[in-house]
Amino acid sequence: MAKKKKEEVSQGIQNVEETLSKTEQFLEDNYKALLIGLGIVVALVALFWLYRIFLNKRNDEAQAQIYQAERYLEMDSVYLALNGDGNYPGFLDIANDYGSTKAGNLARYGAGICYLQLGEYEEAISFLEKYSKKDKMIASIAIGATGDAYVELGNTKKGISKYLEAAEYADNSFNTPLFLMKAGQLYELENNYSEALKLYERIRDEYPESNEGTTIEKYISRVKVLAESK
Repeated sequence: MAKKKKEEVSQGIQNVEETLSKTEQFLEDNYKALLIGLGIVVALVALFWLYRIFLNKRNDEAQAQIYQAERYLEMDSVYLALNGDGNYPGFLDIANDYGSTKAGNLARYGAGICYLQLGEYEEAISFLEKYSKKDKMIASIAIGATGDAYVELGNTKKGISKYLEAAEYADNSFNTPLFLMKAGQLYELENNYSEALKLYERIRDEYPESNEGTTIEKYISRVKVLAESK
């Protein structure tokens, strides 16, 4: 029995030695390839962190520049907000120059809102749809604003689709009832009173304390009357 155990232990040691020898041989045969592979990994990690540092620096620059454009938009100086004033760039330049940064992304949203207010609806849609939806609240407004542009272009079906998307995207007591109401009113214009009623009743049941919820009963009563007389 003891002899058998000795043989098993000896065989185990021999197997380990063989495995180690194979590993050593593999390392010797592939030494250069392994070094190159390791070097590539290290270089990629270094490049990633350098790019992150570069992006952060660029974003800081863009943040410093976008402030004035945002102020102009708040003041309803839409043209200056979009194009700048000669001293400070507008949303357009910031979006073009710093597009890969968070501030550059926000500038795309700002440019879209400016174009919407200027009545340039195709441009508004283009910029609003390029906005990368990082912030749920702003993203919901961007989607809803895209709906506004489609409605202005006469495409009410696309407008309804965007309003419903905006309502669901943020799912909060401010954006959701606002865009449900807009979609409901478009359904009314299309004489689709049953769909309008569904949205109005949802506002009443889920968002009774919202601005829309406090006056929704009159809309519900109206579409019920219109549906009966249809």
